[in-house]
Amino acid sequence: MKAPPRLQTLVEEGLIDTVVRQLMSGKEAMVFVVRCGEETRCAKIYKEATHRSFRQAVDYTENRKVKNSRSARAMAKGSKFGRQEQEAAWQSAEVDALYRLAAAGVRVPRPFNFFDGVLLMELVTDAHGDAAPRLNDVAFTPAQALQHHATLIGEVVRMLCAGVVHGDLSEFNILLAHIPGEGDLPGVDEPVIIDLPQAVDAAGNHHAQRMLLRDVGNLRDFFGQFAPALLKTDFGPEIWSLYQAGLLSNETALTGRFERSTASVDMAAVLREIDDARDEEAARRLRMATPAA
Repeated sequence: MKAPPRLQTLVEEGLIDTVVRQLMSGKEAMVFVVRCGEETRCAKIYKEATHRSFRQAVDYTENRKVKNSRSARAMAKGSKFGRQEQEAAWQSAEVDALYRLAAAGVRVPRPFNFFDGVLLMELVTDAHGDAAPRLNDVAFTPAQALQHHATLIGEVVRMLCAGVVHGDLSEFNILLAHIPGEGDLPGVDEPVIIDLPQAVDAAGNHHAQRMLLRDVGNLRDFFGQFAPALLKTDFGPEIWSLYQAGLLSNETALTGRFERSTASVDMAAVLREIDDARDEEAARRLRMATPAA
């Protein structure tokens, strides 16, 4: 097919040879299948903010850092330049997360290049070499549901140990890839996590705990349709409590059970913490808005 304008630059730069077809159009991007030499890859074109149904909610962008102080001040003020810089930071967040998670051994598409707002990465495929289906398009046996759920809980832990929370994890952004077997061994289907522009820093974002609990809850509810025993598990709070205590690792054996504290809550202390956080944020915004001497 004829290369869309946003991909034509990559063709001219020699990063891709031909555009095969459009794969999908989602809430924040369009994805195309492309050929790069002998390899088939996919190119993700990020939509401009005015054309996206998904907004850069402050919950996701909290504590995202930019290296340029001028850009940071402009983003804090919300100027036109600041909005442009925020858009660039939003797009590069997925690229940064992919490289970070791939290095940590998390099952994500392998990134190859990010150029002019287009992410070039691995095309995740099924047993026939076609684009892999999303989990929501697949039915599972109870045994398969238990297996894939356990795998994905392990991936959530691996991500958290790498300092990342997906923030929007569900059956709609996990692909079921086919991994060929070696020699005479049969291949296996394994989940691959995609769509990471909203990934948050686990230690630096105050909403990280809520997002992780929601991510894990989404996995429980989806796979619980096929294996109802999963609906009684409580992996989210267990994982986060171990993380907060500094006891979580990729080898941590999880039980899926969590005992909630019945101790009374000191509301006065909680309100003081909220007031302190509000004052710190106000001071930070003031610093960002004040030009350097």
